[in-house]
Amino acid sequence: MHAYDSKDLERLFGLPASAVRALARAGNINPVRRAGRLHYSFHDLVVLRTASALRAAKISSQRINRTLHELRSALPADSALHQLSLTALGNRIAIREGQTLRESESGQYALALEIVQEKGRLHVIARQETVPLNGASPEELYADAVMQEERDPQKARSAYEEILRADSNHLEARINLGRLLHLDGRLAEAEQVYRFGGTAEPFLVFNLAVLLEDLGREPEAIIAYREALALDPQFADAHFNLARLYERAKDPQSSLRHLLAYRRMMDQGA
Repeated sequence: MHAYDSKDLERLFGLPASAVRALARAGNINPVRRAGRLHYSFHDLVVLRTASALRAAKISSQRINRTLHELRSALPADSALHQLSLTALGNRIAIREGQTLRESESGQYALALEIVQEKGRLHVIARQETVPLNGASPEELYADAVMQEERDPQKARSAYEEILRADSNHLEARINLGRLLHLDGRLAEAEQVYRFGGTAEPFLVFNLAVLLEDLGREPEAIIAYREALALDPQFADAHFNLARLYERAKDPQSSLRHLLAYRRMMDQGA
């Protein structure tokens, strides 16, 4: 466990002491007081980081705590909150469960699906719509695809694919396409998109590392996070994720080294 005080947590995660206390009262984190300081597990740090990201997306503390409480109640006894990934979809909270996204409050899956009947059987397939260039430049189509992501992610994905057919070196389209495929549960395709890029770029390699984690290939994920840091030594999120993976791999020395690097970068950005 790692010792922090309220000023440390506010500097690291932007969470005021009142928000941290609310998370503890709700049982979403379980710090232990030793020698006058509170010690937090990595599970606690991941929950704090998630809460920070949701607050930044203008999700209220009450909704965050309610969602975390409902998740804990629904999880099997041997599961933990840090095994799930929460994200903001506009003003909603979504839960990534393996290869899908589910809205926390409605229970609806945030994945565009279509049911078709073929030879007497029902099949569930992802909706696809081809978006031709129609004389637009790749940059114009990219700007439109970004606008489409929340309204129609399948249409945005098709647009990114069209852009890459026209310009295989369009880095932003490749990163966004890989992310959408990942969220859509098409993990093997997302990996190909990330690996096919001819340019090594920190954020693309970081996204590949997250994907490898979701595939259960943690040793490869560690390598990818280290590559992202080789490209950008100030990539704080890569340090944080490496610290978590090294702790899971029973390498506390490496875990602490990357956690301290993450903390230094948060201090510098304060």
